[in-house]
Parts: sequence; structure tokens; C-alpha cells
Amino acid sequence: MAVEAVSGNGGEAVAPAPAPAKEVSAKVEAKEAVAAVSKNASFREESNFLDDLKESERKALAELRDKVEAAILEGKLLDDGKPEVKEKEEAKKKAQKAPEEKKEEEEVKKEPEAEEKKEEEAEAEDKQEEGESKEEAEKEKAEEEEGKKEEEAKEEESGGGEKVAAAAEEEKPAAAAVVDKDIALWGVPLLPSKGDEATDVVLLKFLRARDFKAGAAFEMLRRTLRWRRDWPGFTADADADADADLPEELAGACYLDGADREGHPVCYNAMGVFGDDAVYKKTLGTEEGKARFLRWRVRAMERHVAELDLRPGGAASLLQVTDLKNSPGPAKKDFRVAVKQVLDLFQDNYPELVARNILINVPFWYYAFSTLFYPFLTQRTKSKFVIARPSKVAETLLKYIPIEAIPVKYGGLKRDDDTEFSVEDSEVTELTVKGSSTETIEIEAIEADATLTWDLTVLGWEVNYKEEFVPADEGSYTIIVRKGKKMAAGEEAVRNTFRAGEPGKVVLTIENTSNKKKKVLFRHKAKSAFSKEC
Repeated sequence: MAVEAVSGNGGEAVAPAPAPAKEVSAKVEAKEAVAAVSKNASFREESNFLDDLKESERKALAELRDKVEAAILEGKLLDDGKPEVKEKEEAKKKAQKAPEEKKEEEEVKKEPEAEEKKEEEAEAEDKQEEGESKEEAEKEKAEEEEGKKEEEAKEEESGGGEKVAAAAEEEKPAAAAVVDKDIALWGVPLLPSKGDEATDVVLLKFLRARDFKAGAAFEMLRRTLRWRRDWPGFTADADADADADLPEELAGACYLDGADREGHPVCYNAMGVFGDDAVYKKTLGTEEGKARFLRWRVRAMERHVAELDLRPGGAASLLQVTDLKNSPGPAKKDFRVAVKQVLDLFQDNYPELVARNILINVPFWYYAFSTLFYPFLTQRTKSKFVIARPSKVAETLLKYIPIEAIPVKYGGLKRDDDTEFSVEDSEVTELTVKGSSTETIEIEAIEADATLTWDLTVLGWEVNYKEEFVPADEGSYTIIVRKGKKMAAGEEAVRNTFRAGEPGKVVLTIENTSNKKKKVLFRHKAKSAFSKEC
């Protein structure tokens, strides 16, 4: 079997290097240039090796390490505030208590003044009443003084008791700080002195999210840890209620599938499931439903982070692909609010865990919608967004993901549970079809009873395509394998199989009627009657 790419009008043909000959031989020939599929320029994650950091970045990392080490050993990493903040709060409380204490003092002062006034009135009455004796006046005065002394004694006793209680409280030893040297984040120990190489990778994520400002990164880390401690989505009850009452359609709304060119796991988010009214109402129609959805999305993120390699040189972040096809528009307030909640929560608590966020099948309303939440995103987060209109989905994804790892529904060659092809057993060939020209790909079967299988896709399609089997014997008839058809822009990759009853070749014809170049990507394999592949 051989594959030949034939240029109809001087087009560029690209094919892989020849494969070793087998019972059904395989070779690739082209009238023009011969080469393997070129790897598109992709992005590279920032290095987590210390030697690759700038001097200022190494200093910031050392400072953050010291802060984290000291906070853990002192049991203060999860403190709810800085010491100066606590002092201000205590001063505020004292200021609030001051008016109340002043009021109590004034009331205490008023009591003896009232008693003195009564004494003066009593003396005046004594002078007016000539019939009363001096002994009775003195007796009354003595009784009043005794009562006064008793009241003062009681006040002293009560005040003394309060002072004793306050002194006892002050003498009580402060509660010992809880030191947890095993505290970890995403399975990585945070205590630098433990010597785990992944610790610096995690700390660098917080530093990069805060432009290598150690103080700000430290506070961000503490807030993240407090959020994980307090958020109800991480409780045992929430785990038990993980997917309760959530629509089954959400199972395919967020999932990992394959890896990009740099080894980052690829996370696909299909927002079109929320276009169904029943799913939308059940998921986002109530406050309880929205809270459950947020917990579900966070748990999905936790599962995906667990797949990362948080070591220097490892794939320490995700490539996220968000499909907006058939998703609700901005008129759906609950959807808009839920999306913003997820973005805010991930930006604050999962720094630098998404290398790129590619939005595909982006409708026109998105550009107005994005103005609502873009102002709340950091510049670094904004720089990670890549936008692709429906006609550019496959072309955009191909910059980051190999064509054999892109799902067929997005213009790639990857099929679920594929038994014919795997990434390892076949190489994808690239062919460029110039504007207003025709290219043919010939897959040759040298012997009879060979079964030929091929995958083919054209980025952006909008070409005429057909498949034929031409026997080697000139007396035999050409067999139409697939009738000629105008392939629309959104067509999935073609897969077909043909069993050759006699030697010959399958001819794939791509006619480009536009003025723009078209990129064709294809792969093939053959099985002889003895089930040997080539």
C-alpha cells in the first residue's frame, strides 16, 4: 500500500517519512515537498526551576518561604488578621466601652449629691419646726450617715470583686498556638524546611499572581487556606451530597480529555448544556441550586488539579477550553452570576493553575457579556484568554493541541473509544491546498484483500471532497467510495474504511474553490487478510 499526494495546480504536498515495508507494503510519495506535520507554535509555561528565575524573583521566593516557615512554626498561618489589625480592633472596642463607663461614673457621682441635698432640706425643716428637739435631728443625721457608709461599702465590695475577676482573667495563660507542620495545599506540604521540591512550585504560583510581591502573595495564600477551611463545599456533608439533584447532563459539562503539546491536561467546559430550560432551572433556578452547582464546579477543579505534576519541569497547570455553543445569553441573569462567581473564586483561590483559557464557538453577544466581568479580572488573568469564532475553532485549538488529540466535534481526529487509531500508532500528514486548486491523496493497496482506513479533515472546510477506488487493472471499473460533496465549515473529520478486492488505490480529492489556502490533515492504516498492519 502506498499513499501519494498529487498536486492538481502546483499545490504544496506534505507527507510523512516512509514506513517500513510489511506484507502489505506502505510508502508515501509526493510530487512536491515531503515532511512530517509541523508543530504549530505553542506557549510554554513559565519555568519553576530556581536557576531560571530572575534575581528579584528568587529574592521574593526566599522572602515568602521565610514568612510561610515562621507562620507555620508559630501556628499563625491561618490567623484571621495581622497583629496591627487586631490592635486596631481592640482599640475600637475600648472606644465603644468608654462612653458606657463614663455614664456609670456619672450615675455613681449623682447618688451622694442627691443625699447631700436631702440633708440640707432636712436641716431647713428642723429650723422651721421649733417643736422638734436637737437630739432627734442628730439621730436622723447619724442614721443617714450610717446608710451612706453601708452603700459605699457595698460599692467597694462589688467593685473589688470585678477588679479581682479582671485580674484573674489577665493572669490566665494565653491559649497555646496550634502548630501544624503537615499543613498542605493540593497535596503539597507548605513547610519549606520539609524540602519538598513541589513547595516552591506552589509558592511561585501565588507570587506570580501578585507580581512577585512577597507580602501580597503571603496574604493571598493565607486567605486561600482560610477559605478552604471554612467553605462548606469541603465538608464531609457536602461530599456526601456531591452530585445529588444535579442534572445528568452536567456529567459532560466539565471533563478532562487528553493533553496539549506541552503536556498540560486539557479541560473541556461545554456551556451548551445550560441552553436546555429544564437543566437551567434545575441547576441555577434556585439559590440552593446555584450553591450546589458552585460546589460541584469546585470539586471538579479539585479533581483536575490532582492530575497536575506540581514539580519543577512538570505540567503544573491546565489548558482550559470553554465551548459557548448554544449557551444561554446575557439575558439569563442566574447564568451570568454563576459564571462570575466561578471566575472570582478560581482567580482568588486557584492562582496560576490555568495556563490558557480558550473560548470557542464564541457568539456575538459574548463581547457585550464580557464587559461585565472583565473589569474584575487581573491583567494577568485577562492575558490568558484566547477567543475563537465558530469558523476558527479547529485552527485555534491546533496552535495548542495536536490534531490527533482534538475531539472530532471540534475539527480534530480524536474519537471516543477509538479502536482504529491511537496517538502512538499513526502519524498525521499535512497537505496545503492553494486557492483555486485541487489536490489528490492516493492510498495504494499493492495486493488484494487489504482493508484501508483513513481519517481526514480540512481546517475551515468549505471545499469539495470525494473518494474513489481505482483498480490497478485498467479493465476494471472505478468504484465510488464517497460521492462528491461540498463540505461546510463546521463538518467533522471524515473517517472511512474500504476493503480492496483487488490491487489498486483509493483516491481522495480535495477541490479548493476559494482564494485562500486550505490545510488538510490526514492519517491512514491498512490491514492485510492476515491482519498485519502497515
